[in-house]
Amino acid sequence: MRFLLVTAVEAESEAASGIEDTVVVAGGIGRTNAAAATTQALIEQGPFDAVISTGVAGSLPGAELALGETLVADACVYFEEGLQTPDAFLDMKAMGFSLGDFEGNIVPVGEELLDRVLERVPIGHIATVATCSGSDLQASLVARRTQAIAESMEGAAVVHAGLRMGIPGMEIRTISNTTGDRDRQEWDLDGALDSLSRSLPGIVDMLREA
Repeated sequence: MRFLLVTAVEAESEAASGIEDTVVVAGGIGRTNAAAATTQALIEQGPFDAVISTGVAGSLPGAELALGETLVADACVYFEEGLQTPDAFLDMKAMGFSLGDFEGNIVPVGEELLDRVLERVPIGHIATVATCSGSDLQASLVARRTQAIAESMEGAAVVHAGLRMGIPGMEIRTISNTTGDRDRQEWDLDGALDSLSRSLPGIVDMLREA
């Protein structure tokens, strides 16, 4: 199987490099860059069997994730898309609209790919945010609304772009920091990148298993 690996920045791409039958693209930070770069690479450098959003992420409140731990998304969840009323937030399903061939704000990952890593690596929802959680209030809101255990800025857009072109997707992230009040966050970016470089090849091998 041939994989497209999409990261946000070059440091993540370097950590993800060197895996057989993969193309690694540093698409830029955020959903717009991620979707555009994914689509361009699928067209210009394909064919691919799957597309993977990878890099580092922040752990959300309630998640039992250590710095340097690598997880796989069982779904990528857009956090912002919807309508904020005085009483509640309405996602796309509640509004009666669709972002794509899936329900509400939850972008599904490739089912067959996910089956190959179940019970072998940490699994959970990963939220895709435009604004990272630098306060306890925001981190709690992201976790509650999305039921996610970690947040990144690109995952749902990468997987969504793949779906639009008929390519299954995954999101694989290593925890670089906690979220919440900025002055109390814990960080180990270098350690997370090193951990990603060591864990990613093994997870990709699992995804290739018949």
